[in-house]
Amino acid sequence: MTPNIQRPLLPGPVMESHLTDITRVIQLSVAPAFLLVAMGTLITILSTRLGRIVDRRRVVQDRFDPLTGASAAEQQEMALLIRRGNLIYFAILFAVLGALLVCLVVASAFLGALLAVELAQVVAGLFVLAMVSMVVAWSLFLSEVYLAVWAGTHNRR
Repeated sequence: MTPNIQRPLLPGPVMESHLTDITRVIQLSVAPAFLLVAMGTLITILSTRLGRIVDRRRVVQDRFDPLTGASAAEQQEMALLIRRGNLIYFAILFAVLGALLVCLVVASAFLGALLAVELAQVVAGLFVLAMVSMVVAWSLFLSEVYLAVWAGTHNRR
């Protein structure tokens, strides 16, 4: 006679369903991962440009004569550099915001799968906000590049 051993009931189909959901979320999070790489590259480019603007501002500031002050050309260049720096700063701000929103998209997708909660609208909304943020960042970057090119071609003597 074999002893009557009771096995705990394991939710086989339920556990398999969660694993399938998580696997699917991992597959779907690959595209946002590539998007994060692109955003990181943009932030690196913007940071480099901001560094160059700051360096140039220091050079222009060092040319100021303490007795006579800045010439009109130096004041104009300084104003342009400040404007370019502001554009780059806000581009970095929106690029980082976009990257954070993409991270929230991935986190929300995983939370939805783990908790079996429908977060499709939240994920879609966060993704749309991330894309809007990136459009703003790229637009600001383009504006700064335009100013840099315009100043380089119009201030030659």
